[in-house]
Amino acid sequence: MSIVIDTASNVPPYEQLRAQVAAMVADGRLPAGTRLATVRQMASDLGLAANTVARAYRELEADGVIETHGRRGTFVRSVQRESGALARLVADYVANARALGLTCPEALRLVENRWTT
Repeated sequence: MSIVIDTASNVPPYEQLRAQVAAMVADGRLPAGTRLATVRQMASDLGLAANTVARAYRELEADGVIETHGRRGTFVRSVQRESGALARLVADYVANARALGLTCPEALRLVENRWTT
């Protein structure tokens, strides 16, 4: 896992860590079940305070990206939880796309195009 913290950035280090781990999970570089380094080990590896890493891990856990199993460690979740609001938005989008006659690949392409603009 290659994480880089930019100390000159205006983005707080915990947010840089959170965003990079979330991106690695989303794109498959950190597959479900992957065990993450302990808070202390990650802090040592990145030259951060343990509380900084702990905050990033707490936020990732709150977002459903990772889960902690006590002494067993912290792992990438096998299934991401959808928030109720997000699940409703997705359901509405799919229903509207189907009503317009779009195929799944066409609807996904629209999302991907919007995501990058």
